[in-house]
Amino acid sequence: MTPTKARAVDAAVELLSTEGLRSLTHARVDRQAGLPNGSTSNYFRTRRALVTGVAERILELEQAEVGAAFAQPASAAEFVDGLCDLFDYLSRTRRTQTTARLVLFMEASHDVDLRDALSAARRGMVSSAVVAMASLGARDPEVAAAGIAACFEGLLLHSIARHDDADPRPVLELVVRGALA
Repeated sequence: MTPTKARAVDAAVELLSTEGLRSLTHARVDRQAGLPNGSTSNYFRTRRALVTGVAERILELEQAEVGAAFAQPASAAEFVDGLCDLFDYLSRTRRTQTTARLVLFMEASHDVDLRDALSAARRGMVSSAVVAMASLGARDPEVAAAGIAACFEGLLLHSIARHDDADPRPVLELVVRGALA
C-alpha cells in the first residue's frame, strides 16, 4: 500500500471511529488525512470501495495479533491468556480500529461485499479457535469455538460501545472451562 493510500485509509478509520459512518466521504477523508482534494477518490472510486478498503485495512492491522491469540495453546489457561491479550489489544491498543470495525458491522447488514469481507475474517478466527479447542480436548471444538467467539465479540462490543472496563478474564475462563468440561 502506498503511503498516500495508507494515510487516506487510516484517516477514514479515524473518522468512522470518532464520527460514525455518515462522516465517511472522500472529501472528509482528504481533509482528515491532510491530502489534496480528490486524493482518496484516486484510490477508492466509490464510497463502497472506500468502505471495503477500510474493512480490509482494519483486518490487516489485526491479523498478526489474532493469529498469536489462537496459536496452539499448551493449556486452557494459556488459551485464556491469549484471548485476554487479544481483548486488551483490540479494546485498548487498537480501540480506534475496533470502534470503526463495529461501525462497519452494522453497515454490513446492508452491504453483501462488506459482510463477506468481515465474515471471512470471523471464519478465520473461529477456525483457529476450533483447532485450539480440539488440541485442548474439547468434545465439540466447533461449538466451543462458536461460543468463545460469540462471548468474545459480546464482551468487546460492551467494552467499546458502553465504555465497560470490566475484566473479561472471568467470563472467558468460564466459557473455555465449560467447553472443555
